Amino acid sequence: MADELQVAAGRHGPLARFTAVPASPDVYALGEGPLWDAARARLLWVDIVAGAVHEGTLDHGGVTATRRHAFGSTVGAVAVAADGTLIVAEKETLTRIDVDDRRTELARVLPEGAPSRLNDGAVDPAGRFLVGSLAQDDRHGLEVLARLDAGGVTYLDTDLVLSNGLAWIDDRLYSVDTVPGTIWVRDYDPATGETGPRRKAFTITDGKPDGMCADADGNLWIANWGRGRVECRTPAGDLLATVETGAPHTTSAAFAGPDLDVLVITTSTRHLTGPGPRDGRLFTAEVGVRGLPAPYWSTENLPCI
Repeated sequence: MADELQVAAGRHGPLARFTAVPASPDVYALGEGPLWDAARARLLWVDIVAGAVHEGTLDHGGVTATRRHAFGSTVGAVAVAADGTLIVAEKETLTRIDVDDRRTELARVLPEGAPSRLNDGAVDPAGRFLVGSLAQDDRHGLEVLARLDAGGVTYLDTDLVLSNGLAWIDDRLYSVDTVPGTIWVRDYDPATGETGPRRKAFTITDGKPDGMCADADGNLWIANWGRGRVECRTPAGDLLATVETGAPHTTSAAFAGPDLDVLVITTSTRHLTGPGPRDGRLFTAEVGVRGLPAPYWSTENLPCI
């Protein structure tokens, strides 16, 4: 299937088309950020507006929720360390949850009371956690993409509209700015964290790009809010495949399972009049390619530990 996807890009032939199936009866207001924790064979995801981090199992394409971590604010993203420790992006701060459930604030990313909240996040190949923000008012072009490392919080971008999905391919960081539909790319040195100039990789004009992951063949899988699907695109933006969910507000995707061959997709009921039976649910799809293992968050050199 990998070869089929490569030759299917746009003008080179018909697109590969897949249909996702509901993986659970549970409904989430703003499901986001699926993540496969291979060491514990568990799936993690968040419900942003409910302020919850969820854990679950994946079996034969179905997801069973097993645990819920509740917060008093929005929760934009979750990542996991090799020992099972979680890092959670709350509304303005990053919080550590130890395996014994003890919680510790690690760093403040946004000013207290800022009219923004933290949104999607991911771990870079060297174990650093990156997270972006979005405005909760009518401000435009003032949102950030930040990174937590041994030196504290570093801001890679401060001019975004709605920072969203992140993925690394061949020492390059791809990042989504949802409102303008832009997928940015920059060189990224995992050893040092140094980055090259940001440049536009491509733009999506039909719908809004949201969460994102990469596969082992070097392609991007981008959730399309408004179009009810996940799109597989080359790093240049050529459309290779679509995965239809039937839920207009499709939010994110990640490869999961022991072989990283199951695409798990999150969706939302937000801003829908009369949500349908598929809205807000988790979905799975087999798309004939494998994903990349999610790097574990490194707790070794954090300034607050």
